[in-house]
Amino acid sequence: MNTNEFNIQFHFQKAILLKKRRRLKDFIKKKLLNEGNKCGSEVNFIFCSDDELLKINQTHLDHDYYTDIITFDLSEKHSCKLVSDIYISVDRVRDNAKTEQVLTAIELQRVIFHGLLHLIGYKDKTKRQEEEMRGMEEKWIADFSAFHG
Repeated sequence: MNTNEFNIQFHFQKAILLKKRRRLKDFIKKKLLNEGNKCGSEVNFIFCSDDELLKINQTHLDHDYYTDIITFDLSEKHSCKLVSDIYISVDRVRDNAKTEQVLTAIELQRVIFHGLLHLIGYKDKTKRQEEEMRGMEEKWIADFSAFHG
């Protein structure tokens, strides 16, 4: 792969409807370019079950709880190329959509964008960071809705 290419892939270990994939990939590329990622990206989104993500959380992060997303930044140190595997629990996305009373498609976008925002430097450990992250998620959801690629 060329260093300035953007390779965004979706892998489904558990099925979930993800519409407009080409448009979503183009949008992600545009957002990453706008955030200064000029040398390319290789990002894999892996959609899996709660149990699969729990095992990853326990094994790699020593956390013993369910979560909707785990983002692994696999970029080489001092490289401008962004490389990542982003694991998303389909079960959590569906449950969160019900809890938040939003469409599953919108919650899925939020979680995808959440992972990308972590990769470009946004944090969510403090209340202030969490509010900033949520604001950016909402902005990206609105931007994607208006995006025609």
